[in-house]
Amino acid sequence: MSLQPKHHLDFADWLAAERASDQGRTEYLNGEVFAMAGGSEAHNLICGNVLRELGNHFKGRSCYVYTSDMKVRVESANLGAYPDVMAICGKRQFLDDRRDVITNPTLVVEVLSDSTEAYDRGDKFAYYRAIPSLRAYLLLSQQRVSAELFLRQPSGDWLLSVYTDPSDCIPLTALDTELSLAEVYDKVEFAADH
Repeated sequence: MSLQPKHHLDFADWLAAERASDQGRTEYLNGEVFAMAGGSEAHNLICGNVLRELGNHFKGRSCYVYTSDMKVRVESANLGAYPDVMAICGKRQFLDDRRDVITNPTLVVEVLSDSTEAYDRGDKFAYYRAIPSLRAYLLLSQQRVSAELFLRQPSGDWLLSVYTDPSDCIPLTALDTELSLAEVYDKVEFAADH
């Protein structure tokens, strides 16, 4: 996400403009609109791998996985965002009849980049934590095999588990499934200096 806001709007105006635009996506935060940069090959491969794996695990179940074209609304933070991947098991709640804005994700996945890592770990995670339905937040590195899974505990606290061995499986208990780290990073090539 770009650090420079484009202009100031209320959420409804941003959403209407976003739905009508073919000029690239933006994210909305409390009146400010931020341009989103395109992703690298590694970013796209990781997202595609996660989508494929979750989609395969969800066959025959009332669970859904969404690409980064689906928006999420966090009312308490006045945020409209495009997570890299979202998943829901059970009833989906949409902002309106357009069904392009989810309000109750169970899992949000963000693939870290140099320009977004601090935001994804900090403020964005704080905003996402305000979603009552959210049970898991997964951060995936595109520099190395590394997954950081934050799971909401019954107390409301978040527990961090880190996975770095390709033989590891990431337990997504809220979705009654797991992700193989080897599958998440299938065909991803890392730069030699990482």
